[in-house]
Amino acid sequence: MLKVYFVSDHTGVTAEMLGRSLLSRFDDLEARLVTRSFIDSVEKAQLLVEEISNGEQPSLVVSSISLVEVRNQIERSEALVLDLFGAFLEPLASFLDREPHQRIGSFHGLRNIARYQERIDAVEFALGTDDGLGTNNYDKADVILVGISRVGKTPTCLYLAMHYGLYAANYPLADEDFEKHDLPMPLRPHRARLYGLTIDPVRLRQIREARRGGSEYSSLRRCRFEVARAESLFRLVGLAHTSTTVLSVEEIAAGLMQDERLELKRGRTREL
Repeated sequence: MLKVYFVSDHTGVTAEMLGRSLLSRFDDLEARLVTRSFIDSVEKAQLLVEEISNGEQPSLVVSSISLVEVRNQIERSEALVLDLFGAFLEPLASFLDREPHQRIGSFHGLRNIARYQERIDAVEFALGTDDGLGTNNYDKADVILVGISRVGKTPTCLYLAMHYGLYAANYPLADEDFEKHDLPMPLRPHRARLYGLTIDPVRLRQIREARRGGSEYSSLRRCRFEVARAESLFRLVGLAHTSTTVLSVEEIAAGLMQDERLELKRGRTREL
């Protein structure tokens, strides 16, 4: 089994996200994934190299370390080292005609307090309007996700808030909503902000079984009924919708961001 280290002198989020994306290209790969954050000194790097050398499994290191001396130490390990920064920093520095910072996290830090606060506000909005709450605040929403239970509405809203600073709300469809042959009343004034999410009934049953196994809620009959009625409603009111069956939260959010109305909603989504 391959042992994969995601290594960073900061949080490791960049290394892990890109590393996982690369590994997903290889089917049936068995790997143990380990994140080592804040490897920001030669001493810490040496300890990590010892850990890698003492392991019995072949190792891969996906590194987003910016400190040259630390990076050089990691490259001495008995592993394949994929350096995510080294390949780009030098040509970028040449293009920008300036040297990169050695200060860790200068881009991600609290330098831009306003942008940081915007993301915090967006997360609070997502939580305050989750699962049909706070419908009186829908006029502030950039997007309102609509769908039945367990199609991925909440995690997508939180992802849009944390990564794009967007105000994302979500509304759950229930039996009484299917009977009206129109959008639920709280949604009607906000048609331009609505996006529907749907899912394959078999996959929905698997998700619901993990949450409430053996119940009517998780039965295939119930899942088929709810999916069919939700999709029928989306078609009836002309609501754009997408299936989340084989999509990750990141892919759902990326698909939504392709819509120009949403991408341009808030100028901060383009800010550094």
